[in-house]
Amino acid sequence: MKQRVITAVVALIIFIPIIVEGGIWVDIAAFALGLVALSEVLIMRKKLLVSPEAFISGIGILLVIAPQGWWADLPHFLDSWYIVYLFVLLLLLRTVVSKNRFSFDDAGMITLSMLYIGIGFHFFIAARAVSLVALLYALFIVWTTDSGAYMIGRKIGKHKLAPHISPNKTWEGSIGGSLVATIVGSVFWYFFPIGHYSLIVMIILTLIFSVVGQFGDLVESALKRYYGVKDSGKILPGHGGILDRFDSLLLVLPVIHLFGLI
Repeated sequence: MKQRVITAVVALIIFIPIIVEGGIWVDIAAFALGLVALSEVLIMRKKLLVSPEAFISGIGILLVIAPQGWWADLPHFLDSWYIVYLFVLLLLLRTVVSKNRFSFDDAGMITLSMLYIGIGFHFFIAARAVSLVALLYALFIVWTTDSGAYMIGRKIGKHKLAPHISPNKTWEGSIGGSLVATIVGSVFWYFFPIGHYSLIVMIILTLIFSVVGQFGDLVESALKRYYGVKDSGKILPGHGGILDRFDSLLLVLPVIHLFGLI
């Protein structure tokens, strides 16, 4: 527990000034976090980090994460997604030249990882570009959902939520975490409004975002269970890897964007 607390304090000391400052610092942070998260998936898949597929996917995920404004001066017949697709084609070409030592399944897994992780961190940048308040709104939903679910689940949790994937999670904790997040997120929005929705609609949306965040947690738990690992990585002592810390946010931010808030 002591190691976990120390890691959290140090991470916040680094993280908070970056998101407050915004701009290029947030871009750099998103690129770095995305690359580390992708490397965690590659390691789980038992792929070398010094390999053609790692290099191709690394460039590919940077292109997915890059802010939309970076593509404004491209020729009309090009767009960011077409360029990303060219890197997917390179992964498919790798299956040929490697004589299937690098397989179609490998290419599919890496492509999905590029999109799953890259789009999440792309909207991390987009949220901060809208305002610090927009990003903090998303972060508070994720943080209070996790904290509320943990505390309430420990106190009264009896019914397992998904024992085949994450045996410690309970329905009581899940419901309690979403209620806590809905209250905190809605109060935060009331004092620091974003978007054009009414309070009632924002309460409903905040509840939806909290539930989506829990699905993000379960998706990453299923990934780890499939590959037989406890944590996605070891970069954060006591907390695991970058995916372990950002799994909920990777799904929440694109859904918040879907509703026009970022």
